[in-house]
Amino acid sequence: MPEFRWTVKALENGRDIEFSGSHDLTNGVNHITCELPSCMILEVKGTFLSTVMDDERIFMNGYQTWTFSPEYTKRSVMRGVNGLSPRLINHFSLDRYGDYHFTDYSLRRGVTHGFSFCYFRRRNHYRLFASLNEEPGYTIFEYDARRSLMTVKRDCSGLKTEGTYSLFDLYVADGNEQEVFDGWFANMPIRRIPAKPLYGYSSWYNRYQDISEEAIRQDLSGCRNIFQKGDLFQIDDGWEPKVGDWLVPDEKKFPKGLRPLVDEIHESGFEAGLWLAPFIAEKESRLYQDHPDWFYKVNGNDWSNGCNWSGFYSLDIDHPEVQSYLETVFDKVFNEWGFDLVKLDFLYAAAPFGNERETRAGRMIRAMRFLRKLCGNHAILGCGVPVMPAFGLVEYCRVSCDVSLDWNDKLHMQIIHRERPSTRNAIVNTVLRRVLNNRAYISDPDVFFLRDENLKLSKKRKRMLATIGALLGGVFLTSDDPSSYTDEMKEAYQYYRHLTNARVTGVHLLDRGVVIDYILDGKPDSITFKG
Repeated sequence: MPEFRWTVKALENGRDIEFSGSHDLTNGVNHITCELPSCMILEVKGTFLSTVMDDERIFMNGYQTWTFSPEYTKRSVMRGVNGLSPRLINHFSLDRYGDYHFTDYSLRRGVTHGFSFCYFRRRNHYRLFASLNEEPGYTIFEYDARRSLMTVKRDCSGLKTEGTYSLFDLYVADGNEQEVFDGWFANMPIRRIPAKPLYGYSSWYNRYQDISEEAIRQDLSGCRNIFQKGDLFQIDDGWEPKVGDWLVPDEKKFPKGLRPLVDEIHESGFEAGLWLAPFIAEKESRLYQDHPDWFYKVNGNDWSNGCNWSGFYSLDIDHPEVQSYLETVFDKVFNEWGFDLVKLDFLYAAAPFGNERETRAGRMIRAMRFLRKLCGNHAILGCGVPVMPAFGLVEYCRVSCDVSLDWNDKLHMQIIHRERPSTRNAIVNTVLRRVLNNRAYISDPDVFFLRDENLKLSKKRKRMLATIGALLGGVFLTSDDPSSYTDEMKEAYQYYRHLTNARVTGVHLLDRGVVIDYILDGKPDSITFKG
C-alpha cells in the first residue's frame, strides 16, 4: 500500500506553523491524527501515489445528491461553471448549487475530484477510498492522472482547535463491489434507519407548482385504481403561498387548507407526504420581508442559494427564532395537518460555510440532526443534501438530480452546472450511487413515467428509467395521473412494481451502458441498456 504524506498549516498567535508526517495506508481503517497547539487551521492535506490503467474507471462522488457523478477516465475533464460569464453566475447564483464557491475546478485533463468517497474500478474490481467521519470536515479527494497523484484534503480552513485533531479517518479496500462497500459501512458509526420501500405518487413532475385542491383530488382519484394500501401520496412544491411561508397553505389553491385532503388521502388507504424546503425562503416570501435578521449573512449580505422562484436565501439555523419557527412548522405539518412523511429539499443551504467552531460539514450534520429531532418518528425523504451528512439521519434520500421531461434538458441548460435537471444524468447517478441503497438509507432515484402527454421521452428511455429505478432504488414514485392510463400502461406499472422485488446479483458497467443481473420469482434474468 502507498505511503500517505500529510501536512497541516495553521496560525498560532498570528504566526505561521506547519506540521507534517506520514502514514502507511493499509486496507481497512486508517485513523490519522495530529497533536496541535491552540491554533487556527489553514490547510490539512495528504498525498499518495496511485496509478490508473488505461481501462480503469474513476468515480468521484459529487458534493450533493443532485451533483452529476459519472465515472471518468484518466483523460477526462471535470467541468464546473467555468466558461460562464461571472456576471451570469452572480446574477443567477449559479455557483451556489454545488461546490463551486469553495472548490477549484482546474479544467486540466485527467484531474477529477469528489467528496467523502471515490473508487478506481477495473471491470468488477474496485479500489475504494472513503471517509469514516465527515464532522471534522468534508474529505475531498482529488486525483491527477498525469502525475498518478491522489491528494486528500480536509475541508476545515478557519477552524480553531487544540489537542488531538482527526486529520483523516479513511477506509481503504480492494475487492469486488459488495466486499468494499459492505466493509466501509461496517466500519462507520452510522446505521441505516429501518424503513420499508416506498411506492406511490408525487405531484411535481407533471403539474409542477400548478397544483390546487381540485388537481390533487383528481390525481388522488386516479391513484386509487392502481396503487396499494400503505403507498405514498405526496403533495409537492406549490401548496405554499411562497417558499418559506409554511404556516398557511395558499388560500387561493387550497381554500379549505390541507387537512381535508390529508383525510381523503388516509381514507384512500395511502400515507400522506408533503414537500418542504425548511432552510430557505424566497425573496418574495413574507418570511424574508418580515424577518431580515433571520437570514444567514456573508460579508453582511444574505446568502443567495440560486435562482429558483424569485431567488432564495439561507435561514440561519443558529437563530433561536428560526429554530422556534421550524418547530412550529413541523408541529403543524404532523400534528395539525396529519402528514406522515416529509420530503425536505434544498437542504444544502443550511451550511454554505463553516466557522471557527465547526466545519462546513459539521454544520450540515448538525442541521440534519435538528431535522431528525423535529420529525421524530415521521419519515424523511431528503433531497438536495450533501451526500454523507444524510447517512443514518433520513429514511429515504435522493441520489440524483431531478429528472427532466425530455432526455437531457435544453441545450442552454446543459452548460450551467452539475446539479441541473436531466433524465440522462439521473439514470447515471442511480446506477453509480446504487452502493448507498440499503446501506446509508433507501435510495430515491426520482420518478419514472408511463404517460405520453406532457413528456418528450421515447418509450425506450421511459423503460430504461423505470427499470433501473425499480432494480437499483427503493423509492418508486410517479407523477403521472393514473386515471389517464391505458390498459397497456396499467400492465406496465404492475410489471415494474413486481420488478422491485428482484434481488440484484450483479451490475456490470459498460463503456456506454449497463448490464444488470437479477433473480425474480426464483428465476435468474438479465437486462442490458446501452447509450
